Amino acid sequence: MAIRKKSTKSPPVLSHEFILQNHADIVSCVAMVFLLGLMFEITAKASIIFVTLQYNVTLPATEEQAAESASLYYYGIKDLATVFFYMLVAIIIHAIIQEYVLDKINRRMHFSKTKHSKFNESGQLSAFYLFSCIWGTFILISENYISDPTILWRAYPHNLMTFQMKFFYIAQLAYWFHAFPELYFQKTKKEDIPRQLVYIGLYLFHIAGAYLLNLNHLGLVLLVLHYFVEFLFHISRLFYFSDEKYQKGFSLWAVLFVLGRLLTLILSVLTVGFGLARAENQKLDFSAGNFNVLAVRIAVLASICITQAFMMWKFINFQLRRWREHSTFQAPTVKKKPTVTKGRSSRKGTENGVNGTVTSNGADSPRNRKEKSS
Repeated sequence: MAIRKKSTKSPPVLSHEFILQNHADIVSCVAMVFLLGLMFEITAKASIIFVTLQYNVTLPATEEQAAESASLYYYGIKDLATVFFYMLVAIIIHAIIQEYVLDKINRRMHFSKTKHSKFNESGQLSAFYLFSCIWGTFILISENYISDPTILWRAYPHNLMTFQMKFFYIAQLAYWFHAFPELYFQKTKKEDIPRQLVYIGLYLFHIAGAYLLNLNHLGLVLLVLHYFVEFLFHISRLFYFSDEKYQKGFSLWAVLFVLGRLLTLILSVLTVGFGLARAENQKLDFSAGNFNVLAVRIAVLASICITQAFMMWKFINFQLRRWREHSTFQAPTVKKKPTVTKGRSSRKGTENGVNGTVTSNGADSPRNRKEKSS
């Protein structure tokens, strides 16, 4: 009788498939560790760095604001811990939207693999853009940016931020940092990874640049403007996947995209090229957060102009591809073959042939009659 040997191999604790299927639960457990750390005195000091905003400054009440003192914030190295925690929150929210909204729609619509990935991408981004637009517009209205545009460059450096302003930038950085692990969790195709890395990197570069250079007022306005245009594109693509005849949203987006690029350049040149260039304090001072020098202004304008030119180039290629697809779709693919009618045909049919073409069965020409008579 053969004795079966027991397998000494133990199953992998964290396999590739296990992480992909349960990544939201794993991230939730990590986030709960930081929240539970607030309950104990020993770990509260460490956990509070991850959960709450750091670098708080309380300004005394002035004559204009005699009611209460103002609580403002500036940035520092501890913000990286806060960004990390809210990156985990962004991964959890991403998984909730994917499982309870997008996956249910995908099951009903029966999309192909290509449409499935694009639908998920547009669904996630449209939700984020809409939320960010509403939040950013609320900050613009509450801080009187719309009524007084000079606030974009007046009293620079803007190194002190309100709670809403700083939390907005922390949330933006956290969301775009969370996009890197999502490339792994969502099983993104290898050919799509370079494209996504480019636009994730551009978002992080410009948001972090506005945050670190104390250009948060200008950055907020440009982000709200850009997010609104991008929201129209992704919501139009969602409608297009449900009905391929839907094209009105793309036409509106194309007009607003060009206007958005022009407004971005105008506001950037007006703020950096004119407003900050005429400011009295133009000395580089890291301690005060003043970066208003000629080299920094040129670098900021150059990065914005190059990015806008790159986006316009991608936009023109996208429109040309759409026009080619639209023209090939409208063009007849198969020509109908002429049919030959048997028996006696009408006089019009014998003169013009079938479907307007001359055939060999038509009326005899004088040459043919001569050949017959001979």
